[in-house]
Amino acid sequence: MQSEKPDQLESYLKELPLPDNPSTLYEPIRYIMGIGGKRIRPRMVLAGCGLCDGDINEAMNAAAAVETLHNFTLIHDDIMDNASKRRGLPTVHAKWDNSTAILSGDALFAYSFELLSYYGTRDTITKEQYVKLNQIFLKASRTVCEGQARDMEFESRADVTLSEYMLMIEQKTAALLQASLQLGAIIGGGTDSQIQMCGDIGLKAGIAFQIQDDLLDAIGDPEKFGKRPGGDIAEGKKTYLSISAMQLANEQDKIKLNQILNSTQVFDDDIDTVIGIYKKYDILQFAQKKIEQLYNEARQSLNTFQKSRYSDEINAMLNQLMSRDH
Repeated sequence: MQSEKPDQLESYLKELPLPDNPSTLYEPIRYIMGIGGKRIRPRMVLAGCGLCDGDINEAMNAAAAVETLHNFTLIHDDIMDNASKRRGLPTVHAKWDNSTAILSGDALFAYSFELLSYYGTRDTITKEQYVKLNQIFLKASRTVCEGQARDMEFESRADVTLSEYMLMIEQKTAALLQASLQLGAIIGGGTDSQIQMCGDIGLKAGIAFQIQDDLLDAIGDPEKFGKRPGGDIAEGKKTYLSISAMQLANEQDKIKLNQILNSTQVFDDDIDTVIGIYKKYDILQFAQKKIEQLYNEARQSLNTFQKSRYSDEINAMLNQLMSRDH
C-alpha cells in the first residue's frame, strides 16, 4: 500500500494527455478542469482504494475518470441553470457559448470512459472487476441525469414531498460520491461487503452535503458562500428547508410560503419572512440534525474497516464537509 503525496492527484489531473486541437473543444475542457475545487470525488476514489489495502497509484485513472465525469455534469448544469459563475469564475457557456459548452461537456463525458478503459488492460484487474467498474460508472452516469431530470420537474410542481426530494438529491448529488468510493474499493481488491460499505459512506455523505447546501443558502455568510442568503428562496427552488416548512407550517404560513416561493419578484423582506417561518418551526435545527445523523451513519460504515491512514483521511473529509461554511 503506497501513500499519496498531497499534490499527486492535482498534478495527475493537470497532466491528463488532452489534445491541443481542435482548440475550441479542448480549451474549455482545460479551463473547467483547471478551475479546481475540493476534489472530494477523486480523493474518495483514492481513499476507497487505500481503505481496501490497494495501491492508490492504480486508482489514479479512476479518480480522473470520476472528476472528468463530474465536470461534464457541471458544464451542462450551468447551461440548464443559466449560471454565469462557477467557483467565482465565468462558466464555460458564459466564457464561450452554449454550443461550445455542450460539445466540450460531451467530449468530457466520452473522455471519462476512455480513462476508465485503462483497467481493461491491467493484469491486476480481473474481468469480473472490470465489468463491475463499468457497471458502477455507467449506473452513476445515468443516475445523475435522472436526479437532474427530477430537479427540473420539481420547478413546476407545488406538491413535491420530502421523500421525493431525498430521492432526487440521492441521485443528483450522492450517486457519484457513492460510486467514487466503490470504484476505489474494487481497484483495491475489496470484498463485496467492503464495496457496499464504501458505497454507503459516499451515499450518506452526499445526501448530507446537499442538505447542508440548502441550509447554507439560508444562513451562510454571503462572503464565503458566494451569493446572498436566500438565493434558493428568491428562485423559488424546492429545498429540504422549504419542503419541510410546507409540511409543518399552519395554513396561514403555508399561504405566505407559497406566495413568496412562486413570486416572480422576491425582495429582501420576503426572504426574511421565509427564514422567519423556518425559525418558527425549527426547520434550521431540523435540517442540522439530519445532516449530523447522515454523517454519523457514514462514520458507522467507515468504522467497519480497520483503522488506517485512509480511514483517517475519509474521516477528515467527512469532518471537512460537515464543518464547511461554503
